[in-house]
Amino acid sequence: MTAAKISLKEGYTRGLVFALGACFIIIFQVLVATIFARYLSNHPDVIDVLRFIALVIFFGVSFYFLFIAKAVEKQNTVTDVRSKTKRFFHGMFLSSINMFPVPFQAYMAITLASFGILKFDNFGIGGFVCGSVSGAFGALYIYMHFFDKIKDRKIASQKSMNYLIGAITGIVAIITLINILNDL
Repeated sequence: MTAAKISLKEGYTRGLVFALGACFIIIFQVLVATIFARYLSNHPDVIDVLRFIALVIFFGVSFYFLFIAKAVEKQNTVTDVRSKTKRFFHGMFLSSINMFPVPFQAYMAITLASFGILKFDNFGIGGFVCGSVSGAFGALYIYMHFFDKIKDRKIASQKSMNYLIGAITGIVAIITLINILNDL
């Protein structure tokens, strides 16, 4: 959302600089997640505990976005941004406080390893990191263009986005619950 907002309000270039800052941090997040996934693949007993923790987190996030989060009132503020590096560091900061990519990337790495697609050697980890960062940047890039096309429609509102996020995390929570119950 933030990359699209910056792109709409301050220009496409500043949105791209923000995305590059976010992707710089994603490099480290994916690297940590992949190393954690390698540990988890060698210790499957830890996975059961983490699935239960993930279940609680996903239900909590769903509850928050569906019932608590409110649309923020639009305020007409004029921002005078002079430096592109400010947006780069803004992207780095927001990406740093967002910890959801770490468990997601660890889950993806474990899934790919279980299918034999990913090997936990230096080349495999490096390729996974490069692919994940490229995918994140591509998604932000496409999202900036997509949001420009739908900016005047009702679906682009903050309230609609909150419901969408709540629904997605709710579905993931239900799938996780089903998997936990199947393993019992």
